[in-house]
Amino acid sequence: MSDSTPWSQPMPDAQFKLMRDILAAPSPVGLEAAMTYGVLKPHFDSFAPKSWHLHQFRGNAGVVLDTHPGRDDMFKLMIIGHADKIRMQVRSIGEDGKIWINTDSFLPTVLIGHEVKLFSEDPEAPGSYRSIEGGTVEALGAIHFSDPAMRDGSKGLKKEQIYLDLQIHGENKKQQVLNLGVKPGDSIIFDRPIRHGFSPNTFFGAYLDNGLGCFVTSEIARLIAEAGGTEQVRVMFAIASYEEIGRFGSRVFAGELKPDALIGVDVNHDYVAAPGIGDKRMQPLEMGKGFTMAVGSIASEQLNRVIAQAAKEHDIPMQRDIVGVDTGTDGMAGVLASVDSAATSIGFPIRNMHTISETGNTQDVLAAIHALTHTIQSLDKLPDIKREFLDNHPRLDQASPLSHQGSEKPESEKDDDKDS
Repeated sequence: MSDSTPWSQPMPDAQFKLMRDILAAPSPVGLEAAMTYGVLKPHFDSFAPKSWHLHQFRGNAGVVLDTHPGRDDMFKLMIIGHADKIRMQVRSIGEDGKIWINTDSFLPTVLIGHEVKLFSEDPEAPGSYRSIEGGTVEALGAIHFSDPAMRDGSKGLKKEQIYLDLQIHGENKKQQVLNLGVKPGDSIIFDRPIRHGFSPNTFFGAYLDNGLGCFVTSEIARLIAEAGGTEQVRVMFAIASYEEIGRFGSRVFAGELKPDALIGVDVNHDYVAAPGIGDKRMQPLEMGKGFTMAVGSIASEQLNRVIAQAAKEHDIPMQRDIVGVDTGTDGMAGVLASVDSAATSIGFPIRNMHTISETGNTQDVLAAIHALTHTIQSLDKLPDIKREFLDNHPRLDQASPLSHQGSEKPESEKDDDKDS
């Protein structure tokens, strides 16, 4: 692999800042417009040719940047990241000023002591929101108030114990909270922008899931625009909503725009570093070793073949991810929307998913960006792209017999051993 390739270099500062801005946008489930309209739409406007079109939607704040609007005669490829972040929300307000919250998709134990932002609709101006900073998520208050089983770790926290502490004190504590306009249903998210990690090419913070997929999607769009666009492929760069609660936003996109092929872009797990799962025999996906490609019942072998070939031709590191019957990502949008679409999912292994310290590797992210950019360009060169997908489903009845191959490692693996 050449040391001059983007995916073997540190991410440039300007690109890292864009990634940071996308991930920092406050976009809890159902309120994604801060990312889609506040960060990504201006970014799209900065490079998209005038002939491209941004689709907007009534029922959600998702957007789709379309290279050839209206051209249903072309082969349509949709690439999807999702803007929605898992959130906490206000459940009730106690007489002592505690704000009891629902924790949704978080483990209760990963929340304690962390700073958050609360977003509350102005009761005097519906549709306008205010933010409250400086609160922390708590449960017991201090070790002194916990029973022995909680002190030694044999008993855990219950989600019903989690509350937001705004340091309220004095008289009429509940009224102090009510006077702020805080009410049940208000959204709460972590206050932790990403920053560079200690090890080279690493970064950490909240909500890599899945601002990273949105960042990758937007950077592919920029590279395709800078390369002059496409001739045969109508590419739809989609930023979806509602992924975390059932992938509802992306299935609307697929139902409305009916892509012929669809690629979900989302975070994946670093199974090598994950504690306590050795007996599950997971595939050894690992941060820092390239992007991941879904392989399984739902993943299109034709589409995967094009992606894998593009990665191989350009020496872009790739790892195979075994997904079985469900990718767990927006790669399922076509199936869920009953649209005939070849589909797969691309990702990057991260650690500590759904915590305040999600950790990733910039080179994996860059590998995904450039692999999918080359994939689009490869698709665009096919002589009859629609027939390519219609006629070339793998035929296992035509599989050639394979005999024993000996015990020597292939030369390529020997070279890898020398490099490691």
